Amino acid sequence: MLKAIHHVAIICSDYSRSKAFYSQLLQLEIICETYREDRDSYKLDLKLPNNSQIELFSFNGAPQRLSYPEAQGLRHLAFAVDDLALTVDYLQQNGVEVEPIRIDDLTGKAFTFFSDPDGLPLELYQV
Repeated sequence: MLKAIHHVAIICSDYSRSKAFYSQLLQLEIICETYREDRDSYKLDLKLPNNSQIELFSFNGAPQRLSYPEAQGLRHLAFAVDDLALTVDYLQQNGVEVEPIRIDDLTGKAFTFFSDPDGLPLELYQV
């Protein structure tokens, strides 16, 4: 029935900053950018190499969502990477704070976390 995750939607507090973070730093391909004048809102469609997408929205006055302490609901967004250490090094060289690399007790795979400009927890998972 379900085949894959098509997209994840993120509401950001600073559209320009988040656009640069996801499209330039994380190097996601911009598919389409739309400005909705009636909402004074942007929608940016970004594509990952496997064709899944991130929709980045700006909405004036959107309330903050707490990430720490963890609350019920969506916990984090995880990205698969081939070389975790290389990806962590790249992020750190670009000023992104990254947690120490850990090993998942259940899978034996390496992973770590960092945050987007709004504090949304993002995971890197070695495949």
